[in-house]
Amino acid sequence: QVQLMESGGGLVQPGGSLRLSCAASGSIFRINAMGWYRQAPGKERELVATITNTGEINYANSVKGRFTISRDSAENTVDLHMNSLEPEDTAVYICSAEIRRTFTDYRLYHYWGRGTQVTVSS
Repeated sequence: QVQLMESGGGLVQPGGSLRLSCAASGSIFRINAMGWYRQAPGKERELVATITNTGEINYANSVKGRFTISRDSAENTVDLHMNSLEPEDTAVYICSAEIRRTFTDYRLYHYWGRGTQVTVSS
């Protein structure tokens, strides 16, 4: 199986910065894409940012210019650098990965981490 482990959440004041990290481990042949989603209380899960194995990046409009996603394909990790944080960014941030598990299995499987809490408050 595959596990995604997030780290780096916490409490930060408005205008502050945080870095989230996610490491994928387990039965992995190739990771097609990794990314971050978030879910605030009472709201649906929403995309924050994704990055493919070819370097294509997609950001939610609400985080463009403030957040930066990066990936280390050799280490199967993805980071999210968050700057100029706002109270509206408060949510559980969840790592995602689209993975091909073996050389002979061409199917892509989607995995989710358990999430890490980010709270922006003074």
